[in-house]
Amino acid sequence: MASFSFGSGNAAKLLRIPVYAIGRLGTLLTPRGTRWVFGCGAGIGDGALALWRIATAEGHDAVWLVASEREQTDAHALGIPTLAKSSLRGWWATARAGVLVVTHGLGDVNRYAVAGGFVVQLWHGIPLKRIGLDSPATTQVPAVPGARYLRRLIGLLYRAAAQRIQVLPAASDRSRGRLESAFALGDARVVVTGEPRVDVLSSGSSNDRREAASRLLDETAGPRPAGSRALLYAPTWRDGAEDPAVPTAAEWVRIIGLLESQNAVLYVRSHPLGAGGYQPPLPSARVRMLGSEVLADVTPALPGIDALITDYSSLAYDVGLLDMPVLYLAPDAEEYALTRGFYGRYTDVAGDDAARTWGETIDQLTAVLSDERVFAERSRRSTTLSAQVHAFRDGKNSRRVYRAIRARGIPAPKGAR
Repeated sequence: MASFSFGSGNAAKLLRIPVYAIGRLGTLLTPRGTRWVFGCGAGIGDGALALWRIATAEGHDAVWLVASEREQTDAHALGIPTLAKSSLRGWWATARAGVLVVTHGLGDVNRYAVAGGFVVQLWHGIPLKRIGLDSPATTQVPAVPGARYLRRLIGLLYRAAAQRIQVLPAASDRSRGRLESAFALGDARVVVTGEPRVDVLSSGSSNDRREAASRLLDETAGPRPAGSRALLYAPTWRDGAEDPAVPTAAEWVRIIGLLESQNAVLYVRSHPLGAGGYQPPLPSARVRMLGSEVLADVTPALPGIDALITDYSSLAYDVGLLDMPVLYLAPDAEEYALTRGFYGRYTDVAGDDAARTWGETIDQLTAVLSDERVFAERSRRSTTLSAQVHAFRDGKNSRRVYRAIRARGIPAPKGAR
C-alpha cells in the first residue's frame, strides 16, 4: 500500500491549523532578508537543484532545508549547506528568507514560516493527470461526520496557499493553462520559461549525456551485462491504492524471459509516495529496483535508458526530449479518468494501442527491441508528443526562471554587476 494519501495528509493539515496560526504571527513579527531557501519533496535534485546552481553562481546567499539524514548527506556531497527544515533554525531561515524555492508544496521548506515570502513553485512534471484544484483527490478527507464541510475547508486552504506563489514556471503554453487552472493563478505568475528540472536532458552532447547517465545507473543499481539495453518501468501514484499493474508470478517469468532473450535490464521506479510488490518472485539480475530510496532524482539517469514503460507519469512527456520510445500500460485508464481525471483524453497521449495487461506490453516491447522500424516509429511518436508540451530544449530553462524571479523585484546579491 502507498505510504501517503491525500486523505491522511489533509487530516493532518486540519489538526495543524493552530500551529499554522502561531507561525503566521511569528512571520508578521520577523522581517525578511535576501537569503534564498530551497527545499524539494523528492530530495536533493529536481528543478530546485538546477535553480540552486544558477542562484549560487550569481552570488546569492542560500541554504537548503532537509528532512532526513539522507538528504543532508546528499547535499553535503555537493557542497550545499543545509538546515533541518522542521527545526527552530529551519523555521527562522524560512521566516527570514527573501525567496522560497519549492518543487512539490510549501512543506518542502518550513511550512509554518512561508507566509509573506516570495514563493517560487517549480513543480515536478508537466501535468497529464489532473492536479491541485482540478482534481477531486486534492481535497479528500477521511470518511467522518461533516466530511463535505471539511473538503470545502481544505479547498479554501489550498487555494489560499497557492496564492502565495509568485513564480510558477511552465514548459509551454499548453502546460501553463493546466497550471493556472490547478493553482488558481493568473498568467502573470505562471510563466513559460521551460522547466529547470529537464535542463539536464538538453545540456551538452547526446554522447556525454548518455555516458554520464549510464555511469549513474551503474553506480546506484549495479553494473549491467555488457551490451545490454536499459528499460525503465515508472508507474504513478494512486493515492493509497495498490498499482493494478504489479506483475503476477507468471508475468514476471515472461518479463524475465524477454529480458534474457533481448539482453536487457528492467529498472523499476515506483512513485516515491507509493509502494508495491514489484520484486520478482525469484531474484534476477535482469530486474533492478530504482526507487527514490536508491536514486532521489531519476531525470539525470534518463539519457541512459532505451525505452520507457509507464501509465500516467509525466516522464512520458520528458523522454521525448531524448527521442525515446514510450510504451503505455494502464489497466485502469477508464476508472482513473473518472476518479482522478486527465487533461484532455488519455488516448491523445498514449494513443489507441495502450496496453491493459503485461502480456500486451511484453508483445509490444518485443517488437520495439527486435525491430528497428518499430523502435523508430515509437521514438517519433514520443518526440512529437514532447514537442507539443516543451517550448524550449536548449538547456537554459533555469536561467530563464532566474531572470523571471529577478524581473519581479528580487534584488541582485550585493557586489553583483
